[in-house]
Formats: sequence, C-alpha cells, structure tokens
Amino acid sequence: MKKETSIKTLQKLDIRTGEVVKAEENTSANDDCYKVEVDFGEELGVLKTSAKVTDRYSTDELVGKTVLGVVNFPDKQIADMMSEFLLLGAVEEKGVSVLTTDKEVEKGTKIA
Repeated sequence: MKKETSIKTLQKLDIRTGEVVKAEENTSANDDCYKVEVDFGEELGVLKTSAKVTDRYSTDELVGKTVLGVVNFPDKQIADMMSEFLLLGAVEEKGVSVLTTDKEVEKGTKIA
C-alpha cells in the first residue's frame, strides 16, 4: 500500500479525456511501445506520448478509444520524441490496460 496523501494532491493533477487519433510503433525506443497521439479537444489539442501498451493492444485497437491522461506533467524526452502527457493505465504482469470511460464524453473533459 502506498503512503496516504490528501485530496489537494489529487487536485493538482490535470487529468483529461481524449480520443486516440494515431498510434504507431516507436521503433527508436529501447522497450516495445507505441507513439500515441490523443486529441484532448479545443483547449489542449493533440498531444503525443510514448506508451508501453503493446502486450494488450494493437495500434488499430487504440485508435478511436477515449482514454485518460495527465496533461500537466512536464514534457519528457523518450527516445526520438517528446512525451507531452502521461497515458493512464492499470499495470499488471500481463501488460497495461489503458483507462477509458464507459460512456461517451467530450474531449478534454476534466476528471475529478
């Protein structure tokens, strides 16, 4: 179990919904992962990340999914690309399952 925190810590994170518009292999990375582009709506536009979700998804399966991402972390260089957000997922030994919504929501909707 992780150390306790407060609601104020959670409120500092800007977690938004977005639609995966492109996914392709990230051949320059050390690990098997995809370059993923997500449309977070008018305010944020399309942001890129590198995601290690190859064990559970093909690139075709990701495109069109509504996913959750932390959009206010600093950009991070991953291989030959700049990661602009953190794609959220449930991490298990058998791979990462990306977090999605069970109903349709607008791109860029804040998660509380």
